[in-house]
Amino acid sequence: MPPFRISDIDDTQAPLLDHLIELRGRLVRAVFAFLVAFAVCFYFASDIFSFLVRPLTQAFPPGEGKLIYTKLYEAFFVEVKVAMFAAFFVSFPVIANQIWLFVAPGLYAKEKKAFLPFLIATPVLFTMGAALAYYVVMPTAFHFFLGFEGQKGGLKLEALPGTGDYLSLVMQFILAFGVSFLLPVLLMLLNRAGIVTRQQCVAARRYAIVVAFIIAAVATPPDVISQLLLAIPLLLLFEGTLVVMWFTERKDAQERAAEEKAIEENAKAAGHAAAE
Repeated sequence: MPPFRISDIDDTQAPLLDHLIELRGRLVRAVFAFLVAFAVCFYFASDIFSFLVRPLTQAFPPGEGKLIYTKLYEAFFVEVKVAMFAAFFVSFPVIANQIWLFVAPGLYAKEKKAFLPFLIATPVLFTMGAALAYYVVMPTAFHFFLGFEGQKGGLKLEALPGTGDYLSLVMQFILAFGVSFLLPVLLMLLNRAGIVTRQQCVAARRYAIVVAFIIAAVATPPDVISQLLLAIPLLLLFEGTLVVMWFTERKDAQERAAEEKAIEENAKAAGHAAAE
């Protein structure tokens, strides 16, 4: 057994320290990008909040409706939350790039090629979910909620949403639909890792339907319309993912067959060469 040397510890710790230093640098760049985005978004926070309020404005009758705040500091903190919410999306490309630059050196070329489509699909699918929430689900839900205004027992029932409550509701809608639309990315990653096969997903279709409605019930406000508008796209995305799995598994099978055939041909050629 070779003698123990202190230099052995230094040799093993050096790569770890290099990785930690690199990680710190990536984190600093990501945080700096977020802070810069936050400063810019805070300057335009009023305009961004006006954009988020537009579905509610359109749900009210023309010239009616208002947003209120009951605490003196509420409007200010609403703009801070709006700026943080927008800054995350603005700085996400930089943050994702820093994560990729830290992880990519440890991956093989084939793994990088396989992971790249998921890296591209994630913001695209999230944006699709957020757009569905903003342009379809929120106007529909707000029209439904405002339908309860009127006269009740001789008194006027009027909706007076608070700025903080409204922002929380909008963020809930956008995040719920955006994150839920990442279901294909999760399933495809599990499939590419060999954890889940297409046959298993097909066999679990009935459970997927139940899970989709459970996610919709938990992630959206407690109204049937919002839940259906989330559950139905989730089921469509699930079925679309099964189709993509069929193509990818078929392609993988063809590549494996071609590799096995090439190995057999090489073995035969080596056998003939040895015989000669």
